[in-house]
Amino acid sequence: MDELFEIDQTQRLRREEAAARLRALADALERHNSVTFERGGHRITVDVPAEVELKVEVEIGDTNELEIELTW
Repeated sequence: MDELFEIDQTQRLRREEAAARLRALADALERHNSVTFERGGHRITVDVPAEVELKVEVEIGDTNELEIELTW
């Protein structure tokens, strides 16, 4: 079995900052076919194939949530 590498990070950002992060992620996917994450002195680059499954989930209630997930 392969070893699992997982980053689960939550930050409070201004809406504009969150949009900028999403834009940078989208640009990396489009230009480089990969995304790079850094955490705790470790750096990992994830290659993303030409086709992915995109899931968008919205939950409205006591707290609201917009979840965007790419799988392949």
